[in-house]
Amino acid sequence: MKQNIYDHPEFFQSYRNLRESESNYNDLLEQPTLRDMLPELKNKIVLDVGCGMGDFAKYCVKEQAREVVAIDISKKMIQVAQQRNSHERINYVNIAIEDLQLKQHEFDVVVSSLALHYIRDYDVVIKKINCSLKKMGVFLFSIEHPIVTARRNMDNWIVDKENNRSHYAVDHYQEEGERQQHWYIDGIVKYHRTFSTLINELILNGFQIEQVIEPIPNNKALNSLPKIINEMRKPSFMIIRAKKVW
Repeated sequence: MKQNIYDHPEFFQSYRNLRESESNYNDLLEQPTLRDMLPELKNKIVLDVGCGMGDFAKYCVKEQAREVVAIDISKKMIQVAQQRNSHERINYVNIAIEDLQLKQHEFDVVVSSLALHYIRDYDVVIKKINCSLKKMGVFLFSIEHPIVTARRNMDNWIVDKENNRSHYAVDHYQEEGERQQHWYIDGIVKYHRTFSTLINELILNGFQIEQVIEPIPNNKALNSLPKIINEMRKPSFMIIRAKKVW
């Protein structure tokens, strides 16, 4: 069964509060890096996989994208997106990527922000995205970093007797598969994959890797959210840009 945690009332409200706060990791670290890695969007047709509340889709039309198809499994997310980020060039669709029927060679750019670590069948989704892209189209996505998802309980910071963070533990790295985590609620399911699996599935399915970035905070981020300095000790995110070559 496909996981839809974002329609859980408690989780949704907690997550919405997080994203609407002035300082969060998405807006200070992940999104600025992701947007810097985008190709030119003017007159392009874009697929936004896991669009959430529509902020990125709206950004795409501001960058003069011709059309944005923005999908999300969460009905609550799509409702907020339609209320807050509606636009005549954005088509919001409440559907999982696994269930979406895509035309071949339909999109110039496919982007996914922090969604693919919830996907069980990564290889199937990569094949689907490749088929939907035009030749030389760009696939850009961010995920939780493999060292974050590696340890079975995803409770990685080790603290000393004074409750200071001593070091970040990485274990079970080569054991790919399901992980469960408490994040606002119990039972959040994510899927751990090694760096090599993430990259090789792209190569095997017709992509050329163009760029891989593990974001680090700039001075603005450090001033806004001092604890983000821990990103200098371990990365939370990995962002990959690939081009369809066949």
